Amino acid sequence: MRIEKIDTFPLFYKLSEPYGDANGYKHYRTNYLIQVTTSSGITGWGECVDWLPLLDVGFKKRIIPFLIGKQAVNHTQLIEQIKKWHQRAATAVSMALTEITAKKAGLSVCDLWGGKLREQIPVYASFQSYTNQKDWVNRSLRFIENTVQNGFSQIKIKTGGRSFSEDLLHIQSIQNIYEKKLGLFIDANQSYDFAAARKWERYFSRWSNILWFEEPMPFDDLTEYRLLRSTLSVPIAGGENMKGANQFLPLLRGHALDMIQPDVMHGNGIEDFRHVLKLARHFGRRVSPHSYDGALSRVYAAFSQACLTPWTKMNGENIEPLEWDVMDNPFTSLVKMEVKDGYLQVPEKIEVDTDLIQTYLWDGTNYG
Repeated sequence: MRIEKIDTFPLFYKLSEPYGDANGYKHYRTNYLIQVTTSSGITGWGECVDWLPLLDVGFKKRIIPFLIGKQAVNHTQLIEQIKKWHQRAATAVSMALTEITAKKAGLSVCDLWGGKLREQIPVYASFQSYTNQKDWVNRSLRFIENTVQNGFSQIKIKTGGRSFSEDLLHIQSIQNIYEKKLGLFIDANQSYDFAAARKWERYFSRWSNILWFEEPMPFDDLTEYRLLRSTLSVPIAGGENMKGANQFLPLLRGHALDMIQPDVMHGNGIEDFRHVLKLARHFGRRVSPHSYDGALSRVYAAFSQACLTPWTKMNGENIEPLEWDVMDNPFTSLVKMEVKDGYLQVPEKIEVDTDLIQTYLWDGTNYG
């Protein structure tokens, strides 16, 4: 299982119209894929997201020379070294080596991890609500209508990027159209202070379809998160930018969140990501992986959720939903996955659309 070759695929797509959240607008979407090939011809795909020139130089000048000739089964040793150079690159390599190991064993990734406990995972449609147009609310409502018609019954929308009154108008419009029957996740991207976040409670207490309030404040003061959690009638979620199980420990031990949201690409490899999911269970917390930025990371999050023990003994839903990017982004379709009526059928294997890769290969020019 000697690593013989690593191919890289930097991908770039310029948006026809920018969209965004409280952090600002996106003008393009990017993705960086690698394919690792062993001397016996076994291949595995990996994915990360960062500034493409940095990733390209890092892989070609340092990471690929380091990996060539190494044994693919030495997963832990290789990832421990690479994460010292670039954590997200280490995660991409971790994905590829996990797939190679599963193929070598003649197993699916889920079977390698002990087998699936479920064949389907609920997903919710994730929106970047804001545009630079004055009628952004109406445009958002049209996007939501189209998504609901495609079978989604739960959606995530953004707040904090406009005034409180504008955001409230947006949500009230959704509530009126769908008669408070559409499940809503409200994501503020850490844009509020305590007083501003608490203002939402006067509305949350009247809306039974709010499923969680995501990252309302910065994580600088967990005491304020605990206090906010005690005053809100909806769960609080967050943690997408936390890097590994160690950074989630204070949130869990401090009782700051009801739901943690690790991201495959923000952790220290696939195994560390799975440790975070299991850690949540040890603390009696729910866990819904953040999976907005990449299709391959989303499928690994789905594999992990498929193998995760339930969060409740109650009948019905016993696994938390995954995030599904419904915005203008061709890279959502990089990996073959079937979503129907708000559920993802967990795939048996990873199938990457190589034609799509060729269509969006970055030409090395400046972003613009």
